[in-house]
Amino acid sequence: MLNTYTFQEFNYARSTDQDAQIPVKHPVVVVGAGPMGLAAGIDLAQNNVPVIILDDNNTVSVGSRAVCYAKRFLDISDRLGVGQRLVDKGVTWNIGKVFLDEEQIYSFNMLPEEHHRRPGFINLQQYYMEEYYVDRLSTLENADMRWKNKVVNVVEENDVVTLTIATPEGEYQIQADYVIACDGANSKVRAMCGLESKGQVFHDRFLIADVVMDPKNFPPERWFWFNPPFHDGQSTLLHRQADNVWRIDFDLGWDADPEQEKKAENIIPRVRAFLGEDVEFELEWASVYTFTCRRMKEFRKGRIFFAGDAAHQVSPFGARGANSGIEDIDNLAWKIKLVLEKRAPAALLDSYSTERSFAADENILNSTRSTDFITPKSKISRVFRDAVLKLAKNYNFARPLVNSGRLSVPPILTESPLNTADSSKFACKVVPGAPCTDGPVVRNGQDDFLLTCLGNTFNGLLFVEKRQDLTSDTLQDLATLAAENVPVNTYIVARHEMDLDLPEGVELLIDKVGAVTERLDAKSGTFYLLRPDQLVTARMRQFDQQTVIAALDKALGK
Repeated sequence: MLNTYTFQEFNYARSTDQDAQIPVKHPVVVVGAGPMGLAAGIDLAQNNVPVIILDDNNTVSVGSRAVCYAKRFLDISDRLGVGQRLVDKGVTWNIGKVFLDEEQIYSFNMLPEEHHRRPGFINLQQYYMEEYYVDRLSTLENADMRWKNKVVNVVEENDVVTLTIATPEGEYQIQADYVIACDGANSKVRAMCGLESKGQVFHDRFLIADVVMDPKNFPPERWFWFNPPFHDGQSTLLHRQADNVWRIDFDLGWDADPEQEKKAENIIPRVRAFLGEDVEFELEWASVYTFTCRRMKEFRKGRIFFAGDAAHQVSPFGARGANSGIEDIDNLAWKIKLVLEKRAPAALLDSYSTERSFAADENILNSTRSTDFITPKSKISRVFRDAVLKLAKNYNFARPLVNSGRLSVPPILTESPLNTADSSKFACKVVPGAPCTDGPVVRNGQDDFLLTCLGNTFNGLLFVEKRQDLTSDTLQDLATLAAENVPVNTYIVARHEMDLDLPEGVELLIDKVGAVTERLDAKSGTFYLLRPDQLVTARMRQFDQQTVIAALDKALGK
């Protein structure tokens, strides 16, 4: 029990599947109702894919756990119908500061560009995030959330997965076309499949202390100390969360006794030395943790897919766990939907492991480097680290070398087999394999943002400078794309209003400040093809229907 949060217990309910004479078959079963499992359930259900979500517990996660959610997480959550609620409750921040001893050596901005709907990061305790996802899931007819349903066996044969499930009323079985395992770092599904996750175990221990205190003591920023005098020359991290709860991470070293360090009588003096004698606070929650950086070799075994910590783990430095996990789901859900609907070949599902393994490797590399910088393992490493920190105060070249946790940014899947290579030159960072940028637009006379206009389908962006650039043949070609078996709905992006008679599946967006046009290096005739997860999959300087259809086929794994 926490002082600032009351955990709701969700009721076990008997399913009609438990009375069936033979196992009932479902399109998708998700194992685990943590952040990734809940996101998978929402994504599939709101896109008309019936989904069962199984969890062996009956409440949300205890303790603040994941804290930092990046802009990409919020953009995805917007499409899941939860983004605004997260932002309203969370603590918005863009500024981070790095200290050496007691002196600030520099600061950084996680969202240096203007004109984005969402901030660089928010901080919010994981239990709130899960609560909001559970609430959203409960509104969806295609979702069946089953608490106190523990998966005890998984068998795949004859193109179907059979799951044995234990409940308070005994065991039953169901079947699925596909299973998504979101059951955490110690995934039971992974073990039942005879698979493992391999990597590096770090011989470090860290104390998390969540304390409640007056917000006037510190601003809503990320502060990281190297060699602070209040903590025996190690490291400390401070984040503000909702309800005036502040997370403090203390590096303890490998020799620390976890049981002793978790005791309040040992935590409170450590926190008081950090905050100062005059700051009043209450200890809310504490934990001592170690961590690994590891991943499965493949994130798929036949019809069973692994996502989040079940597939890959990283250290907490850089906030890459939940942020990477939700990208797994965003990558997978639309592919399963199209394959189930027989609008894409089953080969499309192979791209999930290919794309997300690349992302996991990038996250593990950055996470490992952060850990090695924060807790040097040799004398020479510490000398190098401290020299970099001292130089960073006065010299810009040294600041990129300071690694207090490279904060999560979405990976650029430049080598994805679903991409179509550029045939023309573009001078921007939003390349094929990158998430589309955002920017303010006007839609049907109302202020909006580009990313919130895009639905869970393939989308086109056609940039037009003047009415004469948009021929009747082009409009007919766009209408044909919108009527494809896998439709491409196109937005004509212009800097000003145009008198257009647009066919179904084509809309006009006014790029009111020019941010979208500039960030995509667009000229009149430029066309971007976006996947349902809002990644760019192809672009061209002049729109051509047949080129777009070829790129669409490639993005569908054909």
